[in-house]
Amino acid sequence: MACFLCQKVQESLISKTTSQVQAKDDNSPVTIADWSVQATVSWILSETLGRRNVAIIAEEDVQTLSKTDSAGLLEAVVQTLPGTSLGSSEVLEAISRCNSTGGPNGRFWALDPVDGTLGFVRGDQYAVALALIEDGEVVLGVLGCPNYPMRKEWLSYHHRYHRIISKLTPPTSESWDKGCVIYARRGSGEAWMQPLIQGHKKLVWPNSATPVKVSTIENPALATFCEPVEKANSSHSFTAGLAHSVGLRKQPLRVYSMVKYAAIARGDAEVFMKFARAGYKEKIWDHAAGVIIIQEAGGVVTDAGGCPLDFSKGMYLEGLDRGIIACAGGKLHEKIIGAVDASWNSSSL
Repeated sequence: MACFLCQKVQESLISKTTSQVQAKDDNSPVTIADWSVQATVSWILSETLGRRNVAIIAEEDVQTLSKTDSAGLLEAVVQTLPGTSLGSSEVLEAISRCNSTGGPNGRFWALDPVDGTLGFVRGDQYAVALALIEDGEVVLGVLGCPNYPMRKEWLSYHHRYHRIISKLTPPTSESWDKGCVIYARRGSGEAWMQPLIQGHKKLVWPNSATPVKVSTIENPALATFCEPVEKANSSHSFTAGLAHSVGLRKQPLRVYSMVKYAAIARGDAEVFMKFARAGYKEKIWDHAAGVIIIQEAGGVVTDAGGCPLDFSKGMYLEGLDRGIIACAGGKLHEKIIGAVDASWNSSSL
């Protein structure tokens, strides 16, 4: 439901104007889709599991939508939710329930309604990310990737090229050329992918999901590595130096959002490296779902010191050693960890 909602909002953003884009306090763009998805996920979890049993820590808060001058924005959010019984008060209530602070005890959901909002606004990659965390451990992860192409070479194409091609060759209603949901449960040793369900169809179970596994490539010269698109989110120069030192020869695949985690879980890439600027704190909802999916698909995710990521400290990944490294296999992972140790002191991060 959330992915289908996002597709409709993104199409209207691209074809009309960017008037639906708001600015958050940290100057990153946020759209109607963020609030619509958060309201939808909160509502469905609460209706299914019972409100008392659902705690959610999420990116958006209800303050912006609650302002008296945001009535038009709130109404626009409600308009994106056809087929539900949600009105303005229900939307505000659903979003306001996302007030968990996380921590080491109990069960809560971590939600990023639209991860990679800049990619979303530009018509490119983004993800809907949901993870269940119990006593500080991620036990379930779901990634909705509405624009993920089924042909992996399309991942590296510019989004404007995607749009031109899709207009020239409109897909049939039954085709599956892009869009998927990938999910995994802790300890299962399995990760699964299924096509997005079109808006007029119902979810059936068992469904058409297929298992996904990480790549078996261990030779760095043959490996593909992902990194964030924006330089502000990760040091391109440092990752370029690391790539060269471990023998990664391919051009980096720069992708918005947690789609990078999906790419490794599906076997479309082998390495993801992120080294944020000093002082930047990674938020748990930007990683939780992707981490468990890669792990259950057979991959490895740690910080740059080789330690597991800690989701028990609240909103942020506290104690993170330098950066985050995800790999399809242990050999590549060890090489990159070693390269970080060898070159970190000479970096300017």
